[in-house]
This record gives sequence, structure tokens and C-alpha cells, in this order.
Amino acid sequence: MRREAPRDSLVALAERIVNLGKRYGADEAEATVSDGCEFSVDVRHGEVENLVEAGSRFLSFRVIKDQRTAQAASSDLQDETLRRLVENAVRRAAFGNRDECAGLPPLSLEPVDIASLRLFDPQVAEIQTDQKIGLARETERIALEDRRITNSHGASLITDEVTTVLASSNGFVGSYDQTFCSLSLGLQAGETDEKVEDSWVSVDRFFQNLEPPETVARKAVERTVRQLHPRKIRTQEVAVIFEPGMTDWLVGFLFACVSGVAVYQKTTFLAERLGERIGNEKITVIDDGLTPGKLGSRPFDSEGVACRRTVVLDQGILRSFLCNTYAGRKLNLPTTGNAEGSGVAPNNFFLLAGSATPQEIIASTEKGLILTRTIGHGLNPVSGDFSRGAFGLWVEGGEVAFPVAEVTISGNLEQVLRNIEIVGNDLDFRAPVCGPTVKVAALTVAGE
Repeated sequence: MRREAPRDSLVALAERIVNLGKRYGADEAEATVSDGCEFSVDVRHGEVENLVEAGSRFLSFRVIKDQRTAQAASSDLQDETLRRLVENAVRRAAFGNRDECAGLPPLSLEPVDIASLRLFDPQVAEIQTDQKIGLARETERIALEDRRITNSHGASLITDEVTTVLASSNGFVGSYDQTFCSLSLGLQAGETDEKVEDSWVSVDRFFQNLEPPETVARKAVERTVRQLHPRKIRTQEVAVIFEPGMTDWLVGFLFACVSGVAVYQKTTFLAERLGERIGNEKITVIDDGLTPGKLGSRPFDSEGVACRRTVVLDQGILRSFLCNTYAGRKLNLPTTGNAEGSGVAPNNFFLLAGSATPQEIIASTEKGLILTRTIGHGLNPVSGDFSRGAFGLWVEGGEVAFPVAEVTISGNLEQVLRNIEIVGNDLDFRAPVCGPTVKVAALTVAGE
């Protein structure tokens, strides 16, 4: 599906909203326009269950008057609708509370080479609908040839093309294009009360970089059948190996604790810990919005501040919180280019890889659990504690012995960061928040 992105008209629309805000009395104004084309297909047992192919255009803006802020958004972009929205927003701002930290950032003068970020794949617009459906069907078909697989949750293929334009009364005007593609498959194995399930997904900005159906199907099958015939274990404290997908949520928990919003609201145990050691020397965590081709990369954040590379944990030392302009002012810290809407979001937020292979990490473990999947929430940023239902593989003598189910893993984020013994080399950036395989010396695994 080809999408013509009328960039000039999008820029003109954003600038017009900013000018309207100023005309109606706002001291500052900012407008973002998003123009996109999305495609998704869900196939189950060879039949198309859901197919979406649509374009959309969306506008959001904020106005600031006397240090009072109002926001609005609309997908109705008719002139009269937008005029009333802006006029009403400026009026509403007068009813807000004055906040000395409110306001746009200074104009960002840091140049970013958007082309070098490799955010956009022109091939996506050329791929035919039949080809996309065929790839999803083929992925599922290959997996169902394995007799150990008893059911399919379906295969999905998604593509997105988006143009983002931002204009601000501080003089900033910028735009960029980006694409996103994914091919995924969910499976079930086992019978009656012994059913297990898992999935695999391949994601990339470039369609040609997606794993082929054979690979997605094989990985989904392997991840599913390895859980067949799980055993229970007694409650104990053992080494726990986090697979990359599990390290992802651990790193995501860390992000929630270093977000500038959580820090100034005092809802994180790290609020007063800047400059302190919270992990061992093996732990370096980075936020980088400028890594070419990665899913969290972008030239500037939602306030027009240029994205950058920020070292959050430097060999275990907490060096930085991640801030938008508002959080930075509340904390007397600089913005880090992490604004998203009215909050703070990660760019590419990741645990730096080590040198050990996953196989070497398993071989180093005399007894422990490979964590493969969790359920539930159980994350408390105020204390750093976590507790989640878990599934995994039991390790004895450096080898996988059997699958494990019906356990709970619990601990504390700082405890984990201080007790990571080995960091793997398999960082793959399959998500904006990610990490490689890691081995934690000891965590409580609650079973029988």
C-alpha cells in the first residue's frame, strides 16, 4: 500500500496551530502532527481472522499562558474545528494552576543527521497485501507441521509507516519518517491439563530484515515444546538466568525507577541516589536515541529536543535520571531528550552486553532456573521489590534438566543489579527497552 506523505502540508498545519495559539493569547504553543498508514493481518488455521489497512492523521497540541498549560488533540482537521479547539484550549489554560516549571524548552540547536538514523524503509509501501497475508499463512503452516503443536493462537504480520511533524513557538520545526514491521506466531502444545504456550516475534524497521517464516516458526515451536511436562520444585534460593525477553522487563522496571517524573514525585527508591552505586561494575545501562536502525531511535523528542546518548548506570553507578523539560526543571537537571507527550519515555534503553554466550552462562550454573516467562505485575518502584509468577527451565550440572511451572520469583531490583554475575553477549534490540541474557547469583524461587 503506497502512502503519499504531504510533508509540506503537514508542516503548514503544525505551524498554523502554533500561530493560532499565539493569536488567541498563548505565551507559548507547540503542535505535533502524525500522518500514518498501518497494515495488520491475523491468520489462524490458515484463515484470515482480522485485516486492517488504514491511513490516519492526528494532531495534538499544547498552549501555555501565564505558566498555565492546556492540551488538546483531534483527528478532525477541518479549519473551523481546529480554530475552536485552539481558542478553547487557551481559555481553559486560565483555569489551571500556575506552575513555574511549565513551558517549552529553549530551541535545540544540536544538529541530527536524520538519514543516518535509518528509520524509514521505502520498500514497505511496495509490498502487496497478498504477499503479507501469504507470509503470515506460511509461518503458521510450517509450525503446525510439527506434531507436538496442538493448536495455534495465530500468526500476525504488521507494517506501519508514519510521518511526524513538530512545530513550536520557540522556533523549532522538524519532521521525520519511520517504519515498523513485525512477523509473529503464538502456539500451544500438550493436551488437556498439560497445555503449554509460547510465541516468537521478529521485529525491525526494515522489511527485508525480518526473520523468514521458517525461522519464526522454528523458534516459536522450540520455545513452546521445551515447556512440555513441567515439574514443580521446592522453595529455595538459587541462581536465576534471565533470558533476553526477561531481562527486558527487568530493564523496563529500572526505567520506571529512573524516570524524572517518578523522581520528582518521590515514587521511586532511587529518588535520592544520584551518584551512588546501585549495581556492580558489570552493569552499564544506556539510553540512546541515535543508534541507527533501532526501534527506539528518533532525531528529536516530542518537545523538539535533540535525542542523544545518556549513560544512566556507569559500571553500577547511577549517573543520570531521564527527563523531559518539566521534570528537568523540577529536579534542576537538564532534559535528556526523552519527552513523550506530557511524560518521559525511553529511546533505546538497554543493558550493555558482556562477552559470555548464553551456552557458557548455562554451563557455569551448577543449579538454578532459566527464567523464560512471567505473569502478573508485582513491580513496586517505591521499594524496588518485585514478585511475579514464573515459568522456566531447571538447570543441573550446567545443563537443562527439565521445565518448571507454578513458581514465583521475587527479589529487589537493587539486589539483582548488585548480584548479576555474568552478562551475556546476545543483546538483540528486539524492543526499545532490552538487555542480553544475565545470570543473577541468587534469588528466591517459591514453589512447593
